[in-house]
Amino acid sequence: MKITLIAGARPNFMKIAPIIRAIENAQQSGKDIKYRLVHTGQHYDDKLSKIFFEQLAIPTPNVNLGAGSGTQAEQTARIMIEFEKDLAANPTDLVIVVGDVTSTMACTIVAKKMSTRVAHVEGGIRSFDMEMPEEINRIVTDSLADYFFTTSEVANKNLLKSGVGEHQIFFVGNTMIDTLLKQLPKAQRPALWPEWNIVSKEYLVLTLHRPSNVDDPEKFAEWMKVIDGVGLPVIFPVHPRTRKNFSTLKRQPANIIACDPLSYLEFVYLIKESKAVITDSGGVQEETTVLGVPCLTLRNNTERPETVTTGTNEMVGDNFEALHAALTKVKSGNWKQGAIPQLWDGRTAERIVANLLNLPFAKPK
Repeated sequence: MKITLIAGARPNFMKIAPIIRAIENAQQSGKDIKYRLVHTGQHYDDKLSKIFFEQLAIPTPNVNLGAGSGTQAEQTARIMIEFEKDLAANPTDLVIVVGDVTSTMACTIVAKKMSTRVAHVEGGIRSFDMEMPEEINRIVTDSLADYFFTTSEVANKNLLKSGVGEHQIFFVGNTMIDTLLKQLPKAQRPALWPEWNIVSKEYLVLTLHRPSNVDDPEKFAEWMKVIDGVGLPVIFPVHPRTRKNFSTLKRQPANIIACDPLSYLEFVYLIKESKAVITDSGGVQEETTVLGVPCLTLRNNTERPETVTTGTNEMVGDNFEALHAALTKVKSGNWKQGAIPQLWDGRTAERIVANLLNLPFAKPK
């Protein structure tokens, strides 16, 4: 069985790493399964790409399509053009896409137009917010894919409602958590920790990157004002697209410490030791739930409802007063106790590969 694995952006790397390990373990036990790793080049900065391959022990990709930056349409077009060439030169039994980035959608479209089966890892999740580019990527990918490896029963129900057959759905858990649990013992205290002068469980972590939160200078400034007002140190690894608005704030925050993006192992350490995390990231909602860290999400919806119903996450929305109230709750130590969602146990990739090997076309004739 030949598989082509697609990775394009930072979250993808954390999701494919355990799948690669599980495939290699299956190979060692004599299973007939081979993989080819395609990096689309959607994230091309070393800090956001290369270092994750190194820390997560992901092998050098067989090819980098070099998609680079640009508008949604430009990036999608470049990925499709280059992946079409690569897939034509390297036919495969199955293309595996993960997550919901541009590469996920683009490579799915190409594969299906070339009559190649597609499996979507993290299929079925929905925010029901069509202003999110990721939601469009999810819907297009799931409308075309043949098999779905899901993270929750909610995702299963979403797929069934859309007409996907039960035989196409495999509830396996969350590969992001496979990586988190494996790498947790290796978490590294950030090099700037002494310079930040912070104490474990007495600081907050902030991550913001969604256009709705960072592109409007006035709204962004108000977020910073409310967060700064909590009176605790706030470590803010600033996404490149957010750096300009932060540097041009009329009132520089006294408690928010901006830094460059951190490596995965440093970021995990930072979350693990924090009092709480403020974010608009889906992946961070998952990580904080498993680590038992309070999570305040600056969005009106989430494609990961289990982090709210089961985990430590709460949706703050676009309400500055709600954020202030939530921060007060965090500071008083009055946050809810969460639990870990079903099958988020670090063995998801094993289940994925076991199911792959049982697919009808994978069995010897």
